[in-house]
Amino acid sequence: MKVIEVKQLKKIYNTTEIEVRALNGVDLSFEQGEFAAIVGPSGSGKTTLLNMLGGLDEPSEGEISIAKTNIRTLSSSQLIDFRLRNIGFVFQAYNLIPVLTALENVEFIMQLQEIPKKERQQRAQMLLEQVGLGDRINSRPSKLSGGQQQRVAVARALASKPKFVLADEPTANLDSKSTANLLDIMEELNRKENITFIFSTHDQRVVDKARRVITLEDGKVISDISKDQTTDQSDVHEN
Repeated sequence: MKVIEVKQLKKIYNTTEIEVRALNGVDLSFEQGEFAAIVGPSGSGKTTLLNMLGGLDEPSEGEISIAKTNIRTLSSSQLIDFRLRNIGFVFQAYNLIPVLTALENVEFIMQLQEIPKKERQQRAQMLLEQVGLGDRINSRPSKLSGGQQQRVAVARALASKPKFVLADEPTANLDSKSTANLLDIMEELNRKENITFIFSTHDQRVVDKARRVITLEDGKVISDISKDQTTDQSDVHEN
């Protein structure tokens, strides 16, 4: 089942001197349960594409369909509500609320969804246990390592039961051990619960874990490789 489909997606930034085509006619779709990495050099359009998929930025042209909803037809308030209920985000800088505990940070999304307190506390605790932080639920971000903060961010991203999770350079600020732990957790969640993860990354460790690798260059998809890990063969689709 397709959770995302984009057609001829373009993003053009106009300055006083030059026109920059951050995305230049991207056609992509993602199925439920994918574990995909979007790669490419700086300026290739990775973060721009993720922002479009997450409804954080408005494309210049093209269509974006998420769970069969054309998000370009939504009003600003409808889009905010749609993101809240359908998309999970994991950012490079963690973006945790410093005055809240780990449990409260994970709860926050569900509070916005108006989920009853007891239910959201139970789910937040369950998610923190899933990411290995059951013993740190009352710790504030300043008392957690970078890897632990990013695991809280993953739990928060899953709290709303999203259709998919977008992770923009999630390992950029982590050491090797923390990166390995985080990727193992996300891979396990993907395989056991069929949660879709889409990464924007420069990190080869993320690429190695991904089962699909999409390469952007100059705002275009230049390769889209699906790995067959059971037969050790690959299907390559050139766009």
